[in-house]
Amino acid sequence: MSKKEELLSKLDPKKLPQHVAIIMDGNGRWAKKRGLQRATGHFAGVKTVRRIVKTSTNIGIKFLTLYAFSTENWKRPKKEVNAIMSLFKIYIKKEVSTFNKNDVRLNVIGNTGDLSDDLQKIIDDALKKTSTNKGLTFTLAINYGSRQEITNAVKNIANDVEKGIISKDINESTISRYLYTSDLPDPDLLIRTSGEMRISNFLLWQLSYAEIWVTDTYWPNFEQTEYIKAILDYQNRQRRFGEHNG
Repeated sequence: MSKKEELLSKLDPKKLPQHVAIIMDGNGRWAKKRGLQRATGHFAGVKTVRRIVKTSTNIGIKFLTLYAFSTENWKRPKKEVNAIMSLFKIYIKKEVSTFNKNDVRLNVIGNTGDLSDDLQKIIDDALKKTSTNKGLTFTLAINYGSRQEITNAVKNIANDVEKGIISKDINESTISRYLYTSDLPDPDLLIRTSGEMRISNFLLWQLSYAEIWVTDTYWPNFEQTEYIKAILDYQNRQRRFGEHNG
């Protein structure tokens, strides 16, 4: 029995996290360590994305969200940003047939209006072509910033209250309905690669009670076995949701 098979046999299908969110970190450092350009690290990271999507589908994860490009990432060198945008175009266009074959529904969150017209068209096309799939909902956060998301939600709520569309009785459910993730459950498990101990403006509202698992492994080296270890670790935790139990 391989290490992967051994780990898979330990998974409890009844205690799987419904929604896994991942901060994919370390592509640039992975490349630098090898004397390569940072863009090469991002291209290497795509293989890991494919691995993790496939594993999520195989083990029965219902929702997977990857932090692909933050609103702050525009500050990176233009050459690197252009390479990442080209990579999005290639990846999304190429993966549609695989998504449909494996019943994966693509979802994209973030301020996509700031993306190039051709990338927006590729995203819209992929969303339509995978919209009826019922398996894994795979969300890419592109040009995403949680503070911006919450700010926009507050503005839209204020506008709708003013127009009389909703009442002034605002609660947590109201705010959740106005976020990009309104049709997704909150993440149960957050994974961050490369060892950084921060959440980098990612799903600040939604991650309130998520379990957090951090690995020193750079994203291009993040294997299926390590992903399964993270889920096994999650299954051995006692989730309290803010309650105190002794």
